[in-house]
Amino acid sequence: MTVAMFVVPVAGLAMLSAGSRQPEELGVADGKLRACPDSPNCVSSQATNASQRVEPFAWPPAGERREPGPIPASTAIQYLADVVAEVPRGKVIRQTDNYLHAEFTSLIFRFVDDVEFFADDGAGVVQVRSASRVGRSDLGANRRRVETLRAKYHDRLGT
Repeated sequence: MTVAMFVVPVAGLAMLSAGSRQPEELGVADGKLRACPDSPNCVSSQATNASQRVEPFAWPPAGERREPGPIPASTAIQYLADVVAEVPRGKVIRQTDNYLHAEFTSLIFRFVDDVEFFADDGAGVVQVRSASRVGRSDLGANRRRVETLRAKYHDRLGT
């Protein structure tokens, strides 16, 4: 009985994880990343509510980094791709000159979170969105991941 109480929920979570698919609506539309759903397992620099809002990443102009001159969008995106590759279970899925989609897989249940970056030329920042594919709560995992990626990105920039 005790084993069944453990095995059944674990098997259910594993099936839920295995059945998750990449959302079709990822990417940039009208200069914005997709809005977060009404659940606490998503954060975005373009969110309007405080519980889901994170700051965009810096896109440093000249004088705010070790090397002189501003960096192009493609360089900021490449730096982020390099950072994603450094983080355990992170994988770049799609990369263009101004957009990056990465997946991060949890260690135990293999849940996948989608993280997107958009080098927003008009705003002069890199917008970010991180969301779980399944479930309602992520216990703050997406917010922590974004801040970890931010710190590594700033290290790479030298700011």
